[in-house]
Amino acid sequence: MHNKPISIFGAGVVVGIVIFLNMQVCAQSINASLIKSSIIGPSGDSSSAAAQAVPQNWELPPAMTVKDVGTRTYRFTITYNTTNMRGEMLRRQRFTADYTRGLPGNKVRWDNVTEEDADGATAPYGTPQPRDFMDRFTYVNNMTDTFNPDFFKQFPATAVLERNLVWDTGMFETFGQDHLGQLKLNEPYSSGYEGAMKLPGEGTFRNRQIILEYIGRSQRNGEDCALISYQAFFNPLEIKNGGMEMTGRSDYWGLIWVSLTTAQVEYATLNETVTAEMKLPGQSAIQNINVLRSGDFELISQK
Repeated sequence: MHNKPISIFGAGVVVGIVIFLNMQVCAQSINASLIKSSIIGPSGDSSSAAAQAVPQNWELPPAMTVKDVGTRTYRFTITYNTTNMRGEMLRRQRFTADYTRGLPGNKVRWDNVTEEDADGATAPYGTPQPRDFMDRFTYVNNMTDTFNPDFFKQFPATAVLERNLVWDTGMFETFGQDHLGQLKLNEPYSSGYEGAMKLPGEGTFRNRQIILEYIGRSQRNGEDCALISYQAFFNPLEIKNGGMEMTGRSDYWGLIWVSLTTAQVEYATLNETVTAEMKLPGQSAIQNINVLRSGDFELISQK
């Protein structure tokens, strides 16, 4: 899929903030994802087993086709934190969802989507609440289609963070699979996805520059993988919705493990922070908002 997935993640988070502050329902997570596998690099420690397995050829294949043999199901867990500018936690929110690809007709499906909420920094999460409208949500795996006005027609208007699950997953697959032939070891690569995106009825979000970089080899799920980093900083956003105005920026980054045999994503992480000034309807005072989130995308089964 050769589309331009401008940071929907950031845009979606911002709209999520709007929902939180207008309806007292938003959330996030300040805990960064832990990278659980070791990177194999040319300068690796020769005393480790990983270093002894250092590949002789560090070039990636010039062209790789994603091999879908059967289905693969991933568990996507993403947490949101809302804090004030002093770092005091206001609210936390966690989404968990299962994503299956490799279905007939190049289709993918979402199942077991739940949301958990907690106030403050230490309160336990509440009982997971099923997002029934997303259960068995199935579509052709084409990122461009997800920007169509009626794509999420079965979703409630306030289900912005649930939309992020779809866009984030599309980002992992696009960043991880579409540029293997252009990436060189330790050389930053401009992905070409820069530009502004209009959010119908909401505002605009602009990626200033998205950088991909092949930073080494690793292993996940028994697969030799290319480890790819991505980052995009200082991305301006402007939201106008229902009398609310918000201006700020998004910064996001993460890692993607891609199989060198199948070009499948074996694991991925996502981190993002949004800082913005917001003015609510009927109020002249400007509020400063800080939102952080982190996510882990891991393979749980394949058939």
